[in-house]
Amino acid sequence: MPLAPSTPALLPNPALPSPGRPRSRRALLRARAVRAAPRPPSRWSVGSWRDRPALQQPEYPDKAELDEVLQTVEAFPPIVFAGEARTLEERLAEAAMGRAFLLQGGDCAESFKEFNANNIRDTFRVLLQMSVVLMFGGQMPIVKVGRMAGQFAKPRSDGFEERDGVKLPSYRGDNINGDTFDEKSRLPDPHRMIRAYSQSAATLNLLRAFATGGYAAMQRRTRQLDGAHVEFLRGIANPLGIKAEVRAFFDVHEQEGSHPGGVHLEMTGQNVTECIGGSRTVTFDDLGSRYHTHCDPRLNASQSLEMAFIIAERLRKRRIASWPLNGNQLGSIPSMGL
Repeated sequence: MPLAPSTPALLPNPALPSPGRPRSRRALLRARAVRAAPRPPSRWSVGSWRDRPALQQPEYPDKAELDEVLQTVEAFPPIVFAGEARTLEERLAEAAMGRAFLLQGGDCAESFKEFNANNIRDTFRVLLQMSVVLMFGGQMPIVKVGRMAGQFAKPRSDGFEERDGVKLPSYRGDNINGDTFDEKSRLPDPHRMIRAYSQSAATLNLLRAFATGGYAAMQRRTRQLDGAHVEFLRGIANPLGIKAEVRAFFDVHEQEGSHPGGVHLEMTGQNVTECIGGSRTVTFDDLGSRYHTHCDPRLNASQSLEMAFIIAERLRKRRIASWPLNGNQLGSIPSMGL
């Protein structure tokens, strides 16, 4: 997740010191979490992350050109506004308390080449179909969030890729460089950030009436407590997410007596063959036929809906176990055997 001026509106973290403002219990809890970092917390600012080591940063060949592009992006209006982030936070609180369920999904990496209204529509249509299944199984509102309009920069396990003796910088997402394996395409180009902003704005324009914006994510390769990414996220109050597998996620909540508030899936509305399994049985031999992802593999439309039925069945079982009502009164769906 390369660091650059953020286009979403960032909400100041209420846990950070502010003269003359009393601290709520929630703010105190956040402050304690901040104090758990290896070094004493200093005063946060929008640029304080620059004093920390920042991993996963591309090496741009022209620093002056990069600075010029960053100044241009800084002047752009936010794609997600503070009020939207606050609304999402309120809805996620409902999910955390067991009164709603979060469904978030979309591409691992968005692409400039595949940008068109039909692809956006197809993915969101599957999200809507999944939400109907989950609403029936859980008998609660579904908070729908698109993993869209900003999935353009990806961390890599290795900074370089080698093919047939040729070694080039790794593809880091269309926000940074191209996926074609040649020297020109793999050279980081700061102007790609401007194109990514424009495509994100156009994508969200199609989805704003249906999906909620304002999520920030912390990835495994950029979660160092003394790193620049953690320092940057320390000062904002946008909702944050972590990764966990579906079965383990539900099992842990069941053991702890807590509520599984939602799921976040890498998926697409297209008929790709990137994940094995499902009722249409994608095998290892099938993977190469329609493996189009620019980063990690995605569930296709059919697999995504099957996953929704599996999750809905787990929600239904939890609901029946929690309420002293007859199962026929609650409705049922076919068991998927998770």
